[in-house]
Amino acid sequence: MLLFERVQIMAKSDETKQKIFEAALGLFRTQGFDSTTMREIAREAGVATGAAYYYYESKDAIVMDFYGRANEEMQPKLAAALDRARSLDDRIRSVIGIKVEQFAPNRTILRALLRNGADPKHPLSPFSEATKEIRDIDIGWFRRVLEGTRVPRDLEAALPGVLWFFQMGVIFFWVVDESPKQARTTALLAAAAKSAASLIRLSGLPLMRPVRKTALNIIALVAGE
Repeated sequence: MLLFERVQIMAKSDETKQKIFEAALGLFRTQGFDSTTMREIAREAGVATGAAYYYYESKDAIVMDFYGRANEEMQPKLAAALDRARSLDDRIRSVIGIKVEQFAPNRTILRALLRNGADPKHPLSPFSEATKEIRDIDIGWFRRVLEGTRVPRDLEAALPGVLWFFQMGVIFFWVVDESPKQARTTALLAAAAKSAASLIRLSGLPLMRPVRKTALNIIALVAGE
């Protein structure tokens, strides 16, 4: 009986947390992240304000949970996309396309968070220390994207991170793209992925060594090395 009661309590707790999470996302979509308060989230979820703070210490914590859940949900989708893709540009496009597809229902939330996105000191920024674990997982997928592609040894370590930055540029463009169904983003991703793949394949040519050296110097400057 005691075990059954514990299971019931845990289920109720999970249900309450889910209600708070969904209420927060709904308010973030309709009235924006900055304008939403924890009190409003609690009221929308039908719980006391103290209960909302029990499960999430702040709105930032809700967004971090949102990031974490999305990242977990995407893992099998990314694996399946890479299994289907054949060419390098198709792999690049597929991986980034999965991210766009995953976040499409919450595009307005990402737009609201965009103002914090460029500041690596903000915990919700994709460049922050708080999001490093998710960022590292993402960069790992770009290592898999490059498997089977000849990459010059001096570029091997840096290139997955460069592709991650490329992805972030596409996503930032997507969240502000007002074309019907974000058609401009679709066209941009197709063209840019093809160009990136061509540059990667050409990077191993002897005449590209000076270009690689310059590129690596730029990467080091951006990384603060």
